[in-house]
Amino acid sequence: MPRRGALRLGLGALGVLGFGASSVAFAQLVAPATHPAPAPHDDVTEAQSHLDGLVDAAGGRMSVAAFDRVSQVRLASGSQRFATASIVKIDILAALLLQRTQQHTSLTSGERKLATSMVTVSDNDAASSLFQTVGGVQGLRAANATLGLRETTPAAAWGETTTTAADQIRLLQAITGEQSPLPASARRFVLDLMGNVVDDQAWGVTAAAAPQASGVWVKNGWLLVDGHWLVNSIGRVAERSHDWLVAVLSDHHPSLDKGIAVVENAARLTLADLRKPTG
Repeated sequence: MPRRGALRLGLGALGVLGFGASSVAFAQLVAPATHPAPAPHDDVTEAQSHLDGLVDAAGGRMSVAAFDRVSQVRLASGSQRFATASIVKIDILAALLLQRTQQHTSLTSGERKLATSMVTVSDNDAASSLFQTVGGVQGLRAANATLGLRETTPAAAWGETTTTAADQIRLLQAITGEQSPLPASARRFVLDLMGNVVDDQAWGVTAAAAPQASGVWVKNGWLLVDGHWLVNSIGRVAERSHDWLVAVLSDHHPSLDKGIAVVENAARLTLADLRKPTG
């Protein structure tokens, strides 16, 4: 297992992959900044160019997408589909919460424990159990249609579900936005878990957080396929004038560490470019 710095809500920048609730003032962390600072057009263009170059130069394959909930700036490079590995666990949890919302019921204590293990320590047995609870492939597909995912194809072996970086941004929007079909309590539950992953999985999108970040949330996925590593990271970084949603999907890395380095670099470069002041 790769080891990275601890991830807790309210911490600043952290160490970018993994196959693998205590909360602070939620409204404070998810509310848009009072004085948004949209990235200028030229900066967005430059950031897109840099990102495209990074994706082209990646040793394996990579796709990156980012969205600032404050300025509404979007960036994306690469449209390939990738196996999800463990990032699908957020999708499974969102599907379960959506179903319980539609049924006007709450998660059982057992389901809450399984969800906590599934996200915070990336427990695969817990994921398998909850995947069956939501109805497997058919249940996840139905939930994704409601959640707004358009490019995610569930698989019977849940880690082989395929998706795109753009669709992972849609999923992150569904667990952060007020227009979501998920109620605030459900969105808060998912974010609480993503904000409290175990220390050795606190990497990925977290690498892009500025020192003054007020909150960082992440879920990673890693998998060895035919001698090469697939490495994915999705998450959110809240800062004074930004509220970033970021997805980095990649595969064909010669080692797990190499994959982590590529994913981290992509996340850092993307947000660093978009933070550049007007010049």
